[in-house]
Amino acid sequence: MARLAQTAGLTDVQREILKTVREFVDKEIIPVATELEHRDEYPQAIVDGLKELGLFGLMIPEEYGGLGESLLTYALCVEEIARGWMSVSGIINTHFIVAYMLKQHGTQEQKDYFLPRMALGEVRGAFSMSEPALGSDVSAITSKAVKDGDEYVLNGQKMWLTNGGSSTLVAVLVRSDEGHPEGTAPHKSMTTFLVEKEPGFGEVRPGLTIPGKIDKMGYKGVDTTELIMDGLRIPANRVLGGETGRGFYQMMDGVEVGRVNVAARGCGVAQRAFELGVSYAQQRHTFGKPIAQHQAIQFKLAEMATKIEAAHAMMVNAARKKDSGERNDLEAGMAKYLASEYCKEVVEDAFRIHGGYGFSKEYEIERLYREAPMLLIGEGTAEIQKMIIGRRLLEEYRLQG
Repeated sequence: MARLAQTAGLTDVQREILKTVREFVDKEIIPVATELEHRDEYPQAIVDGLKELGLFGLMIPEEYGGLGESLLTYALCVEEIARGWMSVSGIINTHFIVAYMLKQHGTQEQKDYFLPRMALGEVRGAFSMSEPALGSDVSAITSKAVKDGDEYVLNGQKMWLTNGGSSTLVAVLVRSDEGHPEGTAPHKSMTTFLVEKEPGFGEVRPGLTIPGKIDKMGYKGVDTTELIMDGLRIPANRVLGGETGRGFYQMMDGVEVGRVNVAARGCGVAQRAFELGVSYAQQRHTFGKPIAQHQAIQFKLAEMATKIEAAHAMMVNAARKKDSGERNDLEAGMAKYLASEYCKEVVEDAFRIHGGYGFSKEYEIERLYREAPMLLIGEGTAEIQKMIIGRRLLEEYRLQG
């Protein structure tokens, strides 16, 4: 059967990796995803399988024990995994954002210490920017680090931390006024700290508490938590890159990777919704024939497939731009915006094709219908993406004179 969203110009290695991941998704994820999701159960067996495949080291350089693959390869793998169950793609996403930030911005000691164990999945990453009173307005962060000898003392509360319980390394963005006088622009007085912790909930190290999982409408299985710092002491050598005041730029670099990831997730969920819709449309009969033979349904299928192709192309373009070393905030913003919006629309159309059965928890489309909305807000809302896109366009098309 022909598949939507094929990618031209892949190497033999990339095609083999994707084939392996696709087979794993079909065999190990899709058959159990809905049951685990309804129980809000962490997919430990699936995670162990991803470790065996080496996916936790997919983008980590070979010198640190990883596979050294590109962002494009990673995004295409995420697309396949999200097609099976979006929550699983969330488990590896934050891990790779932290690994990417370490690779790009970490000191040599930090890379040597963390990356080999991250490649094996022994150290699992999460990152934290949001707070209870802010989401997209990163400049309003109130969590703070104060220098105390060779350590920093961190205080504050963080929110919406994916993998908050299961991770063992969290990249945390806080305000650090040391070396940055009053009046310094907010984005120049922020620092990223690499916080090691035990997995689990409660007090996971002195001064650091993970209260428990947040109960969500969808995106279940993966743990989403708060993070509370109360006198958390972190040695100075755990400042990412060894220099304060660089945290905002480091996080935004990581978020660009995250936006490509969210676009890939949108493509994957939309593809699964299309598969479910086109299959059901050929099985369900009305007025003496399969509903797929009714023009109204064919129109829906045509629109769904076209949206999937368009979103996939933009996601691939954004990943390739980042891989080339060029600035890609415009492309990543466009890809994230379009893919998440189209995903919502494709899922809703598949839901409509299912009719009343789409409302039943026995059918997989019900789970996708609850998962798709998270993509509308994850890694920045549609409104934030449009602000980024608009500003970049004005930079590119600025009038001269």
